[in-house]
This record gives sequence, structure tokens and C-alpha cells, in this order.
Amino acid sequence: MIKPFLERSRWFGGKGRTFEVTGTEQVGTVGGTPAVAVVLAEVTYTEGDVELYQIPLALYDEPQDRLEHALVGTWQDRVAYDAVQDRDAMAGYLRAFASDDAGGLRFVRLEGHDLDLDATASLFSGEQSNSSVFFGEDSVLKLFRKVTPGENPDVTTHRALTEAGSTHVAALYGWIERDDTQLGMLQQFLRTASDGWGQALASVRDLFAEGDLHAEEVGGDFAGEAARLGEALAEVHQQLRESFPVSTVDASALAELMTQRLDAAIGVVPQLADHAEGARAVFAAVAGLGEVPVQRIHADLHLGQTLRTVAGWKFVDFEGEPAKTLAERLLADSPWRDVAGMTRSFDYAPHAVAASLPEDSPDEARQRAVRADEWARRNRRAFLASYCGEGGLGPADRALLTAYVVDKAVYECLYEARNRPTWLSIPLAGVARLVG
Repeated sequence: MIKPFLERSRWFGGKGRTFEVTGTEQVGTVGGTPAVAVVLAEVTYTEGDVELYQIPLALYDEPQDRLEHALVGTWQDRVAYDAVQDRDAMAGYLRAFASDDAGGLRFVRLEGHDLDLDATASLFSGEQSNSSVFFGEDSVLKLFRKVTPGENPDVTTHRALTEAGSTHVAALYGWIERDDTQLGMLQQFLRTASDGWGQALASVRDLFAEGDLHAEEVGGDFAGEAARLGEALAEVHQQLRESFPVSTVDASALAELMTQRLDAAIGVVPQLADHAEGARAVFAAVAGLGEVPVQRIHADLHLGQTLRTVAGWKFVDFEGEPAKTLAERLLADSPWRDVAGMTRSFDYAPHAVAASLPEDSPDEARQRAVRADEWARRNRRAFLASYCGEGGLGPADRALLTAYVVDKAVYECLYEARNRPTWLSIPLAGVARLVG
């Protein structure tokens, strides 16, 4: 029953690959009515790699018409439904945070917030690789679907920033664990939050609607928000430097890794070969920089990982790139990787809007492209000026940032080729501009 459920679940990371469910283990139970069996399913792909997925099952003696859409099958002779889609089952999760232990699982709770244990549960319906459940306007529970034994950086980074008093993350209230595996995290609900990506797109649409105005003249100008984002990220990076170990990596090894990723991407996106010489030159410029400082960072930062609230900008989802292994996601990295992710996001937003609009004449299309570049350039500059502060961007930092931006754009080409081929032109054009 587990395999068909995985195949139709949007959070399953193995779509399009051949796999079998080679094992299941019930690792705990969450009490209540209904009871929830927390199951880990082992997925083995034909290539040989293995992943673990968390499937919480709400168990009933009889079929439940209201949950027909969430049916998984049977488990221990009972009818099993995806528990995150059952508000009664999720109420049991919330109440479990009032105790330290529940059915083999630990519900760890941080001090400083009185949970509303009677809040009504509702499933977040957006696209994501995990499952999030809101409890009224008090808290949000994120259950990790793909799990790995060991530290989950989303939990540990949020904990460190919460304990440091950061105003740029949703406060961590607690987490769920079993032995050395973290299964979920409970956070502050950001009631007034709006998605940063959506705000940027709205700004671009305002610009395109005003054919004779520049980006700074349009009512929806985003540069002020971009500057506030830069300031917020600088503060978060400083707090992470103070909360986690810092070290260095050899610049030549960093440049070699970027070159290897480029070579691998060319095998999937042959169009990158036209820009390979310029990209390799950008990476080679980094090789002589000696030791590069590295630390705990976000590692998958873009506008879609930001929320604007009345209290300012918040950063979310500190898990790192989903395609990387846990060991890779826990490695320290340069803060310039986060900065590069944001600058690339400023480039994506206007060109994504342009690509979504009806076909224009060649002259209109060129004019729109010029305006898209203007919007991206204005917001990149505002963000970088705020992030760097009075010291500005020195030659070594500029070389590092450029390399990380090119590396990110190459990754985007690979992603779009595999997932959204119609968007491939956006990062390809970015690579061309960066190395031209």
C-alpha cells in the first residue's frame, strides 16, 4: 500500500525513478482519537541508493468518508489514512508537546511560549518537500517526509537563532525525535507573513504595466525591501558565526568543485558548453585566494525562502539543498553562497514574469527584457549595498561572489532542464551575462 501512496504524493522525491519499498518500521505512536502510527518506509532505487520517508498513519476501525482523499490502505488490520490530512489526528500531535514522551517518540519543547493546545489543525496546501500543519494562528508543525539519522539543520539552525534572539526567523517552539532522527519541528505562526517571491513578482508586474517609467519611479519599487533583506541576512550570518564553529576551505579546492559541477551540468545541458570557457575563468580567479572562511549558512536561499511580516523579513527552511545528502548539507560554506542565491533570485523574478506574459512583437519583447534587466540590477545593488555595509565589496569578495553566482546559475540550468524546460532560457541567459 505504501508504494502507490508515495507515487502520488507531491513531496516524494523519487518521482520518475524506478523504486521498491524494501522495508517499513513503525517507530512510534501518537496517542489520541484516532491513534497515529508513525512509520518509516525504506525506498530502494534501481541505481542502488536508499532513502527513508516518514508516513504518519491515522488508524480507524471503519472507513472514514471525510478522509477518502487521504486513504493509504490498511495497517495492522485497520484503515490507514495520511495523518497530516486529518485534523483530529494532528490534534494528538499538538497535545503530545505537553508531555516529554509519547509512544516511543520524544516531543521536545523549548521554554518561552505557552502553546495553544486547543487550536484547530489545518494542512498547508502549498508545494513543498515536507508537510506543514497550522494550529490556529499560534504555531506550525513541519513534519519531515524524507528523513535521515542525525542532526537536521532546519531544527538546529532555528534553535540556535531562536536562542540568540534573532528577529529574522520564526521562533522554534520544539521538535519531534526518535533516537538520533529528528522527525519534525514546531514553530511560531507568522500571521501577517507574505511570500517574498510573490512580492517581487508583484513589483515586476507594476513595472511592466508602466511602459514609460523606470523601476525607481514605479509605486511597487522593491529596492527598499531588497535593502532590508540584505541587512537581515547580514545579521543572521553574524548570529550563525557566533553560534556554530567557523573554519576555512582551500580556495583552489572550491574552484575545482565548481568546475566539476559545470562539467557534469554540460552533460545534461549541452548549451552550457558555449559559456564553459568564461565560467572556468571565473572559477580559476578564485583558486588563488588562499583560505576561504566558511560557517553555517542557509545554503538554499532565494526569495521563495523569505517572508515579509509587519515585524520585518524572516528566513525559512534552513534544510539546505534537498538534492544533497545530509552530510553535505551540514558542511560549513561561504556566506557568499547565500548572497549569490538571493542575487540570482532577483534576476529570476523579472524574467519569470516576462516569460509568463503573452507573445509580443520583437521590439516589445526586447523592451521588456531591458526593463527586466533594469529591475534585477537595481534590486541586486540595493541588496548587496545593505549586506556589505560601509566596507563595501572588496576584490577578493567580489571574485568569490561572482564564482558563487555562476555556480548557482549553472545549478539552475540543470534544475530547469530536468523540471521546467520552458524556463531553461532564464538561467542560460544569466550564465551568458555573468561570464560574457
